[in-house]
Amino acid sequence: WKIQRDMAERGHSLESIKASIEARKPDFDAYIDPQKQYADAVIEVLPTKLIPDDNEGKVLRVRLIMKEGVEFFNPVYLFDEGSTTSWIPCGRKLTCSYPGIKFSYGPETYYGHEVSVLEMDGQFDRLDELIYVESHLSNLSTKFYGEVTQQMLKHSDFPGSNN
Repeated sequence: WKIQRDMAERGHSLESIKASIEARKPDFDAYIDPQKQYADAVIEVLPTKLIPDDNEGKVLRVRLIMKEGVEFFNPVYLFDEGSTTSWIPCGRKLTCSYPGIKFSYGPETYYGHEVSVLEMDGQFDRLDELIYVESHLSNLSTKFYGEVTQQMLKHSDFPGSNN
């Protein structure tokens, strides 16, 4: 998201952004990364796996890692809580151009903790169709059905909003 934002809004080159990220990596490794093991939820923004040897970074993969067994915290799940699911929803209800969209959900171990991981790889062609995906998610902690889609549409001009 940083790369998309800095290129689109600030006019920075890909090389300068990568250099900036590398310059901050020692501080990230020393102070930020170690905190992940204590977090109830972690969001990772990663390169896509849908485009082999992708160098542009325009299509992203986002992982929501949620610790199990935390009081007052119920992880989001796709279709069936505790299951292992891989879902490519492109078809009649979701418009997908290359490289498409792929969702997955399932249990993993993260820093020695049992977690559930919800992952989306790819990007939406039409954010209004997110409502279809939202209907298959549970424990969103939203105030009303459609709130996630509404918020994404409200902020559709933000870099990374279609990922």
